[in-house]
Amino acid sequence: MRMDKDILAYVTSGDKDTEITVRTVETTIEEKFSFEEYDVAIEKHSDTQGSMDEAFGIITTGIEPLEITESGATITGYINTEKRRDVRLGTYVIVPYGEEDLFARIWKMQYKQEFEVDDATEIHSRRMLRSNTTNEVDYKFLAYLDPICILYPRGNGFVRRMSDRIPRPNTPIMPVKDKMKIQIGLNIPKEGIFLGHLSVGGEVVKTHAVPPTVPYYLRNDYSMGDPLVFRHMLVCGSTGTGKTFLTKNILRQFMEAENRYNVRGTGARKNTCLVILDPQDEYSQMFEDNPELTQENEFSFKSEKVDFGGCVNTRTFVAKVDGQSYNGRSRAQQLEFTIPFEMVRNNSWLMAPVGMTDLQYQGVELLLDDFFKKAGEHTYNRFLDHVSDDLTRDNYVESGKIHEASYDGIVRRVRDRALSRVFDQPARPIDQMLDEIIKPGQISVFPTEYISNTRIRDLITLTLMTIIVDNKLSTSGEAAIKETPIILALDEAHRYLARTTGDHSKRIVSKFADAARQGRKEGLGLCLITQDPQDIDDTVFKQVNTRIILNLTNDAAIGALKVKKEYEKRIPYLKKGQMIVHSPDNSDMVEIMGLQSCVVKHI
Repeated sequence: MRMDKDILAYVTSGDKDTEITVRTVETTIEEKFSFEEYDVAIEKHSDTQGSMDEAFGIITTGIEPLEITESGATITGYINTEKRRDVRLGTYVIVPYGEEDLFARIWKMQYKQEFEVDDATEIHSRRMLRSNTTNEVDYKFLAYLDPICILYPRGNGFVRRMSDRIPRPNTPIMPVKDKMKIQIGLNIPKEGIFLGHLSVGGEVVKTHAVPPTVPYYLRNDYSMGDPLVFRHMLVCGSTGTGKTFLTKNILRQFMEAENRYNVRGTGARKNTCLVILDPQDEYSQMFEDNPELTQENEFSFKSEKVDFGGCVNTRTFVAKVDGQSYNGRSRAQQLEFTIPFEMVRNNSWLMAPVGMTDLQYQGVELLLDDFFKKAGEHTYNRFLDHVSDDLTRDNYVESGKIHEASYDGIVRRVRDRALSRVFDQPARPIDQMLDEIIKPGQISVFPTEYISNTRIRDLITLTLMTIIVDNKLSTSGEAAIKETPIILALDEAHRYLARTTGDHSKRIVSKFADAARQGRKEGLGLCLITQDPQDIDDTVFKQVNTRIILNLTNDAAIGALKVKKEYEKRIPYLKKGQMIVHSPDNSDMVEIMGLQSCVVKHI
């Protein structure tokens, strides 16, 4: 083959005798894509020293330019073939700068062809269906990073700040194996009320620490304001997703003896009293240990400061209802009580379960006001006699105070047998038992499952809610309630705090909205449990700072929670025990897995 003289001009005299072979089409693919090794000095860093084998890949500019702005960023990473199975949407990663780290999460993944080829053909499709010989190196696997913050050293730990630096091309993308960096990166408190373990896609995040899991705590001290329980909590999920199991595990943590809270107006610090309105008779089991816990469970709980075991200071308060008796699961001490009709004097909405129109409620308030001005005992039966008297009817109707149709409707409603079965029964009046119900360090459970009539169940629940809220908000409330931090756990919360148009119902919701707003300073925390969060009135819902979201399939319910879109899409696919925590004053929005075992008895 003829050689160009210009090329030969560059051959030294010593090389001219060397046989020169020129290959053309014979050049192999391996030779075509073989590259000389190029060693780059890697900047030493705590996460990269001796751990390059753990790297997912590198930051690249080969697809899109690296970019970071005040409103967002474009950071693309190339993932190595052997690490592609380990990467998931939401995976947390570290990109080292040297002295600092970019803490980020993977928000998008993408395959791109390595070589120019059209694989959308019939021939290719049939070939792949017969024998899929696809090679991973034929494709680029790209991961797009969402920068969360930058971690920089301070003292013996790290501090986070907003993402204000751009990573260099070819910097390694590392899995986060340092528990402290994950907690600081996501702004998770290092101690507090244990809720679960950090997870991604239902898989618990593992680190090099012992134990390897990353616990998620809810802030429970006064370092940054009041404990978050007094800014209220919502647990929501469809039926069968484990709401009660989870709520028991959470509420049990508040009963640890070391958890003491400030009492307003005094220098005292006291344990909380947990009051649970229990429609399914499940929470009274908090009195008992879980017999299924193993030594391994207990070791794990102790290592992550998870309180477990039954609370001996648990009492069950049973409403005396004519024709009904409680034979439930509780082995705790049981005390019976009745609701005196006298309580209706200042709380006319206790008549709400019988269902009246706005005009009828206005009329019944006039009747109640005049009735309680009369001398003698103010019992439910005497009130019936009062409204049933023809002279009383003529007085109100002829004076125009109450229309005759409304008056007759009132009489029919207040004669409801449900009221006669619950008011003034042969038991201690509940307003005389407040010192026994509200005690620091006690769990007071009010089961209602044994009551078949829903109106009676609603009346009992409204009574208890009213007693606690009225005394907490009043300047002259009962000392037992005013001077004790209280967590009020309300199951089926949507039944009592629902959006409504009725004037009377609005007053009930308004009262609890005031309680939610003032609960922080008064030491009253609401724990609302529901499968229908969209039904809770906005004035109450907006006061809830911590939202714990289990599986929901109702679009209206999911939309009401107002979480980030990337988390919103996950909610219908959350498995049992998997949840999303939205608590802006505690941490970034994260996914966690609850405990697989209940810390108290649960059937």
